[in-house]
Parts: sequence; structure tokens; C-alpha cells
Amino acid sequence: MSAAVLAVDLGGTAMKGAVVTERGETVAELTRATPPTEVVAALIALFHDLRSLASDLGIAVVGAGVATPGMVDEERGVVLYASNLDWRDVPLLDALRDALDVPVALGHDVRAAGLAERLIGAARGTDDFVLVPIGTGIAAALVTAGDTVTGATGAAGEFGHIPIVMDGELCTCGQRGCLEVYVSGAGLARRYAAAGGAGLSSREIVGRLGADPIADGVWTEAVDALAQGLNILTLLLDPTVIVLGGGFSRAGDALFTPLRARMSAGLAWRSSPQVVRSELGGAAGRIGAAILAFRAAGREHVVQEWTAVGVA
Repeated sequence: MSAAVLAVDLGGTAMKGAVVTERGETVAELTRATPPTEVVAALIALFHDLRSLASDLGIAVVGAGVATPGMVDEERGVVLYASNLDWRDVPLLDALRDALDVPVALGHDVRAAGLAERLIGAARGTDDFVLVPIGTGIAAALVTAGDTVTGATGAAGEFGHIPIVMDGELCTCGQRGCLEVYVSGAGLARRYAAAGGAGLSSREIVGRLGADPIADGVWTEAVDALAQGLNILTLLLDPTVIVLGGGFSRAGDALFTPLRARMSAGLAWRSSPQVVRSELGGAAGRIGAAILAFRAAGREHVVQEWTAVGVA
């Protein structure tokens, strides 16, 4: 009988689960809406349903992994705070271990995605890199000398809340001038509407570049802010490569061409690192959860043979 793990990328709106074999093949997937309450119970139910799918396929489940947002103490398996789940001090790892009779791993969603990008994605083989997924908000996975930086409280990588603009616009976190006020999908759409544009999504705003002065203005400010933020990371961490993911990265040349130019212009005495698009996209968190699950099961060796084609 072949073996597999259960992997779930837990988000504020959706829980994306999969059965992933030792060869890195996703053989079954389930996506459920994240409920407003009783999230842990819904997550456990999703794991049980994934296990049933594995059983129907004649596959033995050897481990499980979940990637979760928020401030995560990965050693203790506790989610200290997750605003979009309304969690504080949730002992998630213990709850999953009690419900599942296989080894279980818990990881931060962006750090798990960074693990996947380093193993089989855009940062393959790199010991020093940063992954920055830009969606509704922004976070970062920080890897230096091969180790992931977690911080004293598990909160390292809150890149979106670095104040970029002095006395800038108010952020939902209570600070002013935070990066994600200007760069996130939600921030771009809000600033476009506030400048007099119709209510459009960030993707629609990008589609109007070159034909809409308001879109051009808020986009230019977003790219400038992102360049400044990435240059701060560059000077602090000296990464070989910066990987951008999330919805913003799908803007392609409209983002990467001016961003690279502005980063280079802002670094007077050193060259810029490579800035590339994520190869794994929205699957990175789930793949990272699968990697963590195989590690927990004592089968880390199997993931060394994975390829991006096999798992994406």
C-alpha cells in the first residue's frame, strides 16, 4: 500500500486540503469555507474527510500537517494570535494530535510556503532568500544561512506593518504609513476609490494602467513603497533572491520592471538581489504543510526527490 500525508492550508476564508503521496503527487483535494466559529472542529472534520478519500484510494496516511496564519509558536504548537480566525492562544497542535492517530506538524502559513519555495520553487537551493506573498495583506518568510527566522514570539515577518510613509495613511493595525496600506490588494483598491476611481479590484486597476491616470498614480505609489520595503529587507538580510507571490505578482512586467529599476536606484552602494515571481503560487502553503507532515512522520528523505511539476 502506498503512503501519503494530509496537508491543509488554513486561511481566514477557506481551508484548502490535499492528500499528497511520497512522490509529491496530489491525489485528492478538498476545499471548505472557513466558518466564523468552531474553526478547530471544522479543520478536524476536513482532515477526517481527507483521510476517508485516502482510504478509498487504498493509500495509508502516515502524517498530517497544517499551515496556519497568525503569530505561531511552532515549538509548542500554539497559535498565539490570528486576527482573521479570532484566535488567541489556541493549542492547535494538541487538538489535532488528540483527533488524529498519526504524527502531526503545525507551521506558519507563509513560512511553510517559504519552505516549499526553497525546496522545489523559485528559491530552489538558496540559503538566503525572502518570500513575500502580496494579497489582501503582506507577510514575509525570512531565510538566512538556511534557517527560517521566527522571532522571539513567532511574529517575525510582519513585513506589511513596517511603517514606510512617515505620518502616512492609517492602517487597520493602528499604525500609520504601513506598507500594506499602499501595496496590498485591499489597500490598492481602497486608495483607488478614495482618489475618485470607481470601485475596482486590484486586478482591474492593473488592467487600466496606461489608460487611467488614477490607476497610474496609485500603482506608482504602490511600487515605490514596495521597492523601499524590499530595499530595507535587502540591507538587513542580504538575500540572494526575493520571491514575490500573491495576487500582485500576477501583474507581471507591470510590477517587476519598474520595481527592479526603483530598487536598483535606491541602493547606492550595492547591487539588488534577484526579484522573481513565485513558482508555486497559491499551492505553496499546502505543499509546505505536506513537507512538514513528512518530517513529522520521520520521512523527510522522500521530499528531496520532489519536483515542482509533481506537486503543483
